[in-house]
Amino acid sequence: MPKAKLDATFALTASCPPGKKKIDYYDTTITGFVLEVRSSGGRSYYLRYQDEYGGQRQYKIAAYGDITFDRARKEAQRLRSQVVLGGDPAASKGEKRAILTYAALAEQHLDYAKTYQKSPANTERIIRLHLVPRWGKLRLDEITQPAVAKWLGEKHNAGLAPATVEKIRVLFNRSFELALRWNTPGVTKNPVKGIPRKPINNARDRYLNAAEVKRLMAAVEVSLNRQLKFIVPLLLLTGARVSELLHAEWRHISLERRVWLIPTSKTGKSRHVPLSQPAIDLIGRIPKLDKCPYLLPNPETKLPFVSIKHAWQTARAEAFLPDLRIHDLRHSAASFMINAGIDLFAVGRVLGHADHKSTMRYSHLANDTLLAAVEAGAKKMRAISPTVS
Repeated sequence: MPKAKLDATFALTASCPPGKKKIDYYDTTITGFVLEVRSSGGRSYYLRYQDEYGGQRQYKIAAYGDITFDRARKEAQRLRSQVVLGGDPAASKGEKRAILTYAALAEQHLDYAKTYQKSPANTERIIRLHLVPRWGKLRLDEITQPAVAKWLGEKHNAGLAPATVEKIRVLFNRSFELALRWNTPGVTKNPVKGIPRKPINNARDRYLNAAEVKRLMAAVEVSLNRQLKFIVPLLLLTGARVSELLHAEWRHISLERRVWLIPTSKTGKSRHVPLSQPAIDLIGRIPKLDKCPYLLPNPETKLPFVSIKHAWQTARAEAFLPDLRIHDLRHSAASFMINAGIDLFAVGRVLGHADHKSTMRYSHLANDTLLAAVEAGAKKMRAISPTVS
């Protein structure tokens, strides 16, 4: 076990004796600091020490040339201090290697999401487009709350919609919550938790009036998509979500009981949608495709439409409704019910809202209905008693 006063010159000129594959030179100043010189000419810096059980341990500091000698010496001194204080640098290094990168955790997250999400495509898209490009190569213990908060702020400043940034934040938070639940090495806390979310106000009130409905119905009637003339009016008549209608099956519709069963809705629960007589009449005109279970499938594939975006955009343009979203049909269905005097609770039940907060966005429409009621009452009072003004 040759010893030497290791320095930059010695590290550069030291050689391996003939007939040996390698030789280790131990520093006379820092206990356990070793320069390994190989017959091939390669050399590396190590720290060798005994662990608490008396076992021989070795920690590779770096290959010669990757860092300067002074840097290697300082690192050896730091590691030796850890050993003196009871630490085990090699064990710590092994634990570091066992820590996953975020890319690996993201893959586990997505696999888990597929076990319960009806459509995990949105989760996959956010992970692929936003989370992995920024955080994928980092170990989980390297991701800090200040860095995450700064990054989310940059996402806001880059012009992403607040709702989109919030989806990214929620999904990133979910990744670390799962890591904590699974006792993933290196994750002792959630770096996303506690970062305040920016207020979101993306609710948009857009309701069709009678004239607009008439124009829209005329446009969908001549659409090249033969199913659009059934899809759009049924959305208005039921208040259903477009995804619910596109995946509706004949076996879930009872014309006798005038009800449509949606086995799994956005809330994760089943619900029953009552069918009005116009809805019943419209469903009665829908042609059934042979050996196809779906109510309104793509006639070519006999499967639910992946998208009706092009047909919808063409129809709304022909109806002179360029700002109308297909989801606005659901809002319009709610407005028609409320303006007919139906209370908010009943409307919420028809729409399948999980709580009253979603329905309260239509409360101003209910106020209009109530105002009309009190005006009618006041008019009647004036007819009875002229003194009422």
